[in-house]
Parts: sequence; C-alpha cells; structure tokens
Amino acid sequence: MQGKLYLCATPIGNLEDITLRVLRVLKEADLIAAEDTRNSIKLLNHFDIHTPMTSYHEYNKIEKAHVLIEKMRQGMNVALVTDAGTPGISDPGEDLVRLCYQAGIEVTSLPGASACVTALTLSGLPTRRFCFEAFLPTDKKERRMVFEELQRETRTILLYEAPHRLVKILGELYEELGDRRITVCRELTKKHETAFLTTISQALAHFQSTAPKGECVLVIEGKSRSEIAKEERASWEEISIQEHMERYLVQGVEKKEAMKLVAKDRGIGKRDVYQALLESKE
Repeated sequence: MQGKLYLCATPIGNLEDITLRVLRVLKEADLIAAEDTRNSIKLLNHFDIHTPMTSYHEYNKIEKAHVLIEKMRQGMNVALVTDAGTPGISDPGEDLVRLCYQAGIEVTSLPGASACVTALTLSGLPTRRFCFEAFLPTDKKERRMVFEELQRETRTILLYEAPHRLVKILGELYEELGDRRITVCRELTKKHETAFLTTISQALAHFQSTAPKGECVLVIEGKSRSEIAKEERASWEEISIQEHMERYLVQGVEKKEAMKLVAKDRGIGKRDVYQALLESKE
C-alpha cells in the first residue's frame, strides 16, 4: 500500500499550542520533512520524538518532492512541518501537496496554529471576509500591481512583515491605501505578544520612534463598498449623461437597458436620465 502525506501544524511560538494528534503522527510517521531541520529538531527533542528527518525547503522543493513521493509510493508515511504554523501557507508545502495529488498520493492536513488566522481573530476588525497576501513582493512592478488591487479590496487584508521593514511598509500602505484602521500583531503566542488596533498613520509614527521587534502580522481594514460606490459616481459625473449613454450603446447595449445602467452608475433615477437626454437634444 502507498504511504500518505500528513501536513502537521506546529506552534508559532508557544509550544503548548501543538495538538495531541500532531504529536502522535510525528512519532508514528516513517519520515519528517522539515523546512529547517535545525529549527525542527528543537521541537522534536522537546517532545522526545526520534523520527528520522530530512530537509524540504524553497530551494529543493521540486527535486525533493519527487524523492518524497517515491518514498510514499513505496509505503512510507511522511509528515511535513514548516518552521512554524501550518504547512502550505506561504511556504513550499503547497508544491508538494500539488505534486502528491498529481501522483495519486493521499494527503491530509492536521489543523493547528496559523499566524494569519491567529492575528485575524485578535485584530478587532471584521473577520467574515478576508484576503491573505503574506509578504508583499519585492519586485517593484509586481508590488505596484498588488497595491492597485488592494486599493479597492473590501475584505480585511492580512500581510506578513519582518520588523526591519515594518516602518517602510507602513509608509507605503499609508501612501497607497490611505489612513485606514490597522492592527499590528507582534510575537504572536509568545511571552512578549502585542496587538493594538490603531490607524496606519499612528502605527507609522509609533514605530518611527520605537524600533519594532519580532515578526509582525498586519491586519488592515478593507475599503467600504459605499466609499467605492461614491468614488465611482464621482468619476461618472466628470462626463455628460449623453457621453455616458454612448459608452454603453457602442457596446451593443439596448437603449432602455443603457438608461438603467447609467442611472445605476450615477445613483439617479431613470427618469432623470431620460430628461437629461431630452434636454441635450434640445
């Protein structure tokens, strides 16, 4: 019989956050694939786990994935762990999972600690809808594209950031998104955990005078739909109703339907559109 891949969530700081199921699987697995074996050995030693370990990280993720898949084909069970948190979230685990499915290897995920979900629930901001961007891209063009998307994002936004880049990223967020509410979460689950709900400008001022320490998760308020609608109406008001109509008519939209769309875009009644068209003809 083929083996199985187990995605094992490990603590993001507090060792008590590991689950009993993860401990059992780490002990029973034939092999543990770890993002950094030097980091994971500390966890294994703490819980007296002696399962053989191998490295699986960003720089060997494809080549090593095929090696691990072959071992699972031969019947070995492999437990995958990241440096901290849930494998597959913003780490090379996602590639191994994808390749396992392609190879017909069974995959299961053992839930547990995750920095993004921990920060979201701690933030005091809306949690029903959210988007996770992890670390912003370093490439300027790609970074610019992400910011353009986030400017109109209505869901709560989550970002990861290192302390030495925090002031820079807060400055960029203020410039690109405006002064929204933000919760800065640091050292989650650890002894010096902090989380405070403020605004981007106030957070920037604070960390410009107080050097940030520890890995951070930024939870940022999404843009309200009413504000987006207001901006859209304002942009339509820059052109005449006749020009607005023409934009739909040239697309092949029927005149009655075009009038409805124009009225909706501008937040006015269809009768107002009709009257304005009459007046333009006169």
